[in-house]
Amino acid sequence: MLFRHWAAIAPQSDHFQTLIPAQQTEHLPKRKAIEKWHLNFWKSSYVPPSYKPGYPAAKYEDVPACAKNNPKPWCLSDPDYPIYDVQKALDQHYQQVLALYKDVKATTSNSVDDLKDLEEETYLCPSSTAYVQPMRAVNVDGKWRVIVNKVESYNYLFTQSTRIEECDVEVGSSCPLVSSCYESKCIQKNIFHRFLVFNPYDYYFPFAIENFELPASCGCVVGAFFP
Repeated sequence: MLFRHWAAIAPQSDHFQTLIPAQQTEHLPKRKAIEKWHLNFWKSSYVPPSYKPGYPAAKYEDVPACAKNNPKPWCLSDPDYPIYDVQKALDQHYQQVLALYKDVKATTSNSVDDLKDLEEETYLCPSSTAYVQPMRAVNVDGKWRVIVNKVESYNYLFTQSTRIEECDVEVGSSCPLVSSCYESKCIQKNIFHRFLVFNPYDYYFPFAIENFELPASCGCVVGAFFP
């Protein structure tokens, strides 16, 4: 009975219906006017900073600028290399990255970080050999990646090197040092190499180890004998 009585008289009470809305909206116009004044004040008084950053902003494009007019799937020099971003991330995750970095060096069979000079090598197909430190490269998924290279963190210089060998002759042509009595052809052989890379889109831990396919040797395949 009490509930029915309250439901019956509540709609008829003007004080019950209008008191709370009036209290909530009484100062609303004045508050909006004050907020608008503050907004206009800050817009009119804001002056853009006149200084410029000490280094250019890093660019993270699908295809970096160093890849233009470059037929190779790696870059040995990169004017847009994000060295400041990489260094800052290394300082923040130093111990974790150092563990990954040592793992790459220990388990990569063709790691040549300690080699400096080329030895004379002779093969049946002429080739060019070099020890390089790529700054960017295309991984096995066909995506360009920023490789952690030549960046210092806490007085430790992170470098990653690899040996590459490319055929100097057209792939598929006859091996120059093999007699014409034999069917032969030069082929380019590749090998998978692991690199520590920097991924700017991963905000929690922007480092990973990824696989890259790089030229490793120029081989010669010898076929049947033709008397």
